[in-house]
Amino acid sequence: MLSYRTDILQYVFEQYQIMPDYPWKSAPNHAVLRHLDNKKWFGLIMNIPQNKIGFIGKETIDILNIKCDPILIGSLRMQKGFLPAYHMNKGNWITILLDHTVKKETIFSLLDLSFNLTK
Repeated sequence: MLSYRTDILQYVFEQYQIMPDYPWKSAPNHAVLRHLDNKKWFGLIMNIPQNKIGFIGKETIDILNIKCDPILIGSLRMQKGFLPAYHMNKGNWITILLDHTVKKETIFSLLDLSFNLTK
């Protein structure tokens, strides 16, 4: 399965010196990206069955939830690889497929936006 998971975790460490937090024993691969100072989340990487986000099948897929400017969310959701936020506020968060549908540079730029929105 193609996934930008490792690239994202490396980027977040290099850019912000942040290591992921794995808070759930029942979901050991769900990585929370949070600020060091205020502990607010700016990202959540999950591996979930693809049927949970509207696709056919139960194969596991990596996704990233990020906080996003509500003005951008509507236009992003019109593009391939962007979905309504999975288990988050759909007005302020968006889900990105990490299967290489969305360019890595675009994901990094949106991660930076999320980081700044949650300062």
